Amino acid sequence: MRLIAVAGESLVDIVHDGATREIPGGSPANVALGLARLGTPVEFATWLGDDAHGLRIADHLQASGVRLVPGVFGATRTSVAIVRLAQDGQPTYEFGIEWDLPEVQQTPRWLHVGSIGAFLQPGASKVLALVRRTAAAAGTVSFDPNIRPALLGDAAGVRAWFEQLAASANVVKLSDEDAAWLYPGFSTDAVLDRLLEVGVELAVITTGAAGSVLATALERVPVPSERVDVVDTVGAGDTYMATLIWQLRSHGAALGSIDGSALAELGRVSARAAAITVSRRGADLPTADDLLSVAGEDSG
Repeated sequence: MRLIAVAGESLVDIVHDGATREIPGGSPANVALGLARLGTPVEFATWLGDDAHGLRIADHLQASGVRLVPGVFGATRTSVAIVRLAQDGQPTYEFGIEWDLPEVQQTPRWLHVGSIGAFLQPGASKVLALVRRTAAAAGTVSFDPNIRPALLGDAAGVRAWFEQLAASANVVKLSDEDAAWLYPGFSTDAVLDRLLEVGVELAVITTGAAGSVLATALERVPVPSERVDVVDTVGAGDTYMATLIWQLRSHGAALGSIDGSALAELGRVSARAAAITVSRRGADLPTADDLLSVAGEDSG
């Protein structure tokens, strides 16, 4: 099975929701974890401090089968995010981040990047170089910006950087919040059009309870979300992304030529996985057995 390389930040979420909990997280870390739990070989290039938080993250990831690249323990301290959950389960964040990218010696056949690691220097420039190196070697690149406005500068400058990355990516997923921040005033269709225009083969916008839309140059398919009792939404988008990659990793056709029925199935399975995560406390991403169990209940 094809190895997936993931490059991006790891951090500890310090969650306040009536109590205080510390949970290993970070969007790329969650994607790496989700892929490993689905049975995919994963190599993760991240940036950790040699401290209690860093060791906790490493143990958490390795327990699910994620392989860390050499050199990840180069930070002076492990990054943290303070997460406060509203009554509807929606999180707000405050960050203490240190980010750089350790050397990735072999060019990946599939590379996933995203979130803070794609935008925060000095690591962001190294991420862009790795993305371009992978694309030049005919590898596949997936990208989820998972925008964190509190850590970013001028929206126009961030949008230009985002489009540099997207231009070398095959698959890009935005949340509706990402889309609204990057392209204020644009409709969902207009944002998808823009992503395809810069060269993305498969563009996806997720809209929480309203579902998602998957688009290629030939097809555009809305997919409803799965109905579930929400505990919290931390990790939902990362679960969707990991499950989408997991399905695409062995897809025989070019991503831009996937037909409408296949796009709908990609969206349904990814939504099903995200529903499992939001029904649990914390970013507790599902295994392949979890997905099969839910699919069996639905068919029954």
